[in-house]
Amino acid sequence: MYDPSQPYVSARSPVAARNMVATSQPLAVQSGIQAMRRGGNAVDAALAAAITLTVVEPNNNGLGSDAFCLLWTGQELRGLNASGRAPQTWHLERFQGLEQMPDLGWDSVTVPGAVSAWVELSQSYGRLPFADLFTDAVGYAENGFQVGPKTAFYWQLLAQNYADYPHFAEHFLPAPAAGAVFRRPDLARSLRLIAATNGDAFYRGELAEAMAACAAAEGGALTLADLDSHQPEWVLPLSQAYGDICLHEIPPNGQGLAAQIALGILAHLPPAELGSVASVHQQIEAMKLAIGAAQEHFADSAYMQTTPAQLLDEASLRRAAAQISDRAKRAMELPPMSLPISHDTVYLSTADADGMMVSFIQSNYKAFGSGIVIPNTGIAMQNRGRGFSLNPQHPNCVGPGKRPFHTIIPGFVTRHGEPLLSFGVMGGHMQHQGHVQMVTRICDHGENPQAASDAPRWHVYEDYSVGLEAGFDASVAEGLAARGHRVRFDPHESTFGGAQLIMKLADGYLGASDHRKEGMAAGY
Repeated sequence: MYDPSQPYVSARSPVAARNMVATSQPLAVQSGIQAMRRGGNAVDAALAAAITLTVVEPNNNGLGSDAFCLLWTGQELRGLNASGRAPQTWHLERFQGLEQMPDLGWDSVTVPGAVSAWVELSQSYGRLPFADLFTDAVGYAENGFQVGPKTAFYWQLLAQNYADYPHFAEHFLPAPAAGAVFRRPDLARSLRLIAATNGDAFYRGELAEAMAACAAAEGGALTLADLDSHQPEWVLPLSQAYGDICLHEIPPNGQGLAAQIALGILAHLPPAELGSVASVHQQIEAMKLAIGAAQEHFADSAYMQTTPAQLLDEASLRRAAAQISDRAKRAMELPPMSLPISHDTVYLSTADADGMMVSFIQSNYKAFGSGIVIPNTGIAMQNRGRGFSLNPQHPNCVGPGKRPFHTIIPGFVTRHGEPLLSFGVMGGHMQHQGHVQMVTRICDHGENPQAASDAPRWHVYEDYSVGLEAGFDASVAEGLAARGHRVRFDPHESTFGGAQLIMKLADGYLGASDHRKEGMAAGY
């Protein structure tokens, strides 16, 4: 074992190369790099990294996760929504008497979609055989891996949440210390089955049967039919112009549209000096309005009553910008948030010398997920069902076969129709806020991706108060307070998420990885 503390602030350097991988765990980064060195492209690298992450960072993702992807193919940008749906018996009446959806247990479990994303991306755009993408993950699961310091910290912190789930304890406890070797032989076998069957074992075969049998035995609603009917969906990314660039996001059920609303509002406000009170105030106010829109309108796209086009209407954005005042004590107060948020995600970005770029995200929702671990498989089921509302008037109200509201969002930026930036900021409610802060720093102020990631961040909490990260001058806090914000410095780096970014250069790429995570950017 070793002392995992890092008492000194370090400044990372951006990494330049013609092939690039950036994510939150160094072993997963190496899996992606090795996939490209074996002849794979950026999709193969992204999938090898994502599959390895399910083993080495289980407190944030796993085989039971959902996933989304924005893919620059070399000619166009495509979006993949691989989030799962509610079981077909999830009528509102099932949750009668509850004030909110359960955090844990089978009644928080929706169909896992991440495995379907791997299969679809590999079949449509990968070069390597699907099974080759699992080599590192199987090796780490079977032979063990040294647990990273931040992973160990959150593993130990969160383990107590699952005391009532004996199968969880069998697979994940006792929580390992930093540097300890941890093995997951049951997960290794499941990974082999998925690899050998192109994912079929997970949705129709042996693993699907195990999930359905466990649900039936423990009072869950998930069935073989729910798993068999799951399909990832290619979607047209939403686009929002901002100066000479365009921010692209997956349409709802994710919250990426909120970042686009905020930038659309900021486009109608006067420029302000980077890091100034005026700049931070404008961004926070625009973000509040965007979050308010998300809370009121966002849901599975098939159920939204107000369309993304209406929410991005130029006249509407101009009117919203007019509500933002720089006068003292005029910060906006909005109704309390109604949709749930989470904090635990993995994000990765990859890019190759042929011009393909991948922005990919997968998550359990909260921590290890629902607490449900399928015996003898290592599959920890996500708790994405917590993302539904129980308000029958809300478009995000729980319903059979419906996708819940999601916080996880991959981001992508183009300039004049050409790729500029593949990026994401993992961390639940921080994600859309982080997208706005990365775009404004890089595109308005010319910061490189690592500088934009390293810079101190602001955060709008669920009650619309504001947190500032260490690094902001005290005068910024004072200036925000004078404008009516309820503001405080927040010492918890987890509040402010974790960015991974790859910027396209004239020749090659510039990669960056957040110092708030234990990952890295690497290339060759």
